[in-house]
Amino acid sequence: MFDIEIPAPDGASSLAAIGRALGAAGIGLEGGGLWSGVAHYLVAEGARAGEVLREIALGPVLVREVLVVDLDVDAPGALGRMMARLAGAGVVLHGQYSDHDNRKVLLVDDVVVARRALETAGS
Repeated sequence: MFDIEIPAPDGASSLAAIGRALGAAGIGLEGGGLWSGVAHYLVAEGARAGEVLREIALGPVLVREVLVVDLDVDAPGALGRMMARLAGAGVVLHGQYSDHDNRKVLLVDDVVVARRALETAGS
């Protein structure tokens, strides 16, 4: 899975353009949102989404592989324990949000190291 990051300076108008362009290309959004004028969305087709969004010229588009993991939402402190494992492994977290299946989407500097840190600890 991939996170696409694109400026959305005009809020709803920008998201309308992003949604129309991706929808016309048959690319579905699996999670994400808008924060402080920057949109982040989870997609399966990262390269294609990047191409489509570059065509509408809202600004630079970043496409990054992400780690999508389950989190025991019924266990208080689960997110803290997960983040402690990442920090302990030296992973830099650039962002975190949830997908439509309530899994955590982690934008990290090293997906392989992050995955290993979480698997080793039995996340």
